[in-house]
Amino acid sequence: MVIVTHQRDKCIGCGYCVEAASKRWRMSKLDGKVHLLGSINKKGFHTVKIADDDQYEENFVAAELCPVKIIKVSQI
Repeated sequence: MVIVTHQRDKCIGCGYCVEAASKRWRMSKLDGKVHLLGSINKKGFHTVKIADDDQYEENFVAAELCPVKIIKVSQI
């Protein structure tokens, strides 16, 4: 299982995460920030649990590419 957490309020809308992991990230046309698809917001932290371990690598790359370092990815 893969857990991805994103602090959307701090997003600058660069889009690197969308390029690295398009199955899980989408750019919002409303405010130019990204959405972590399937996530639940708790106090500004958007988190999703993914059963597909194959998505770990691409989301890890998305976290590494994020210039403001607001994406955390772990595998359990």
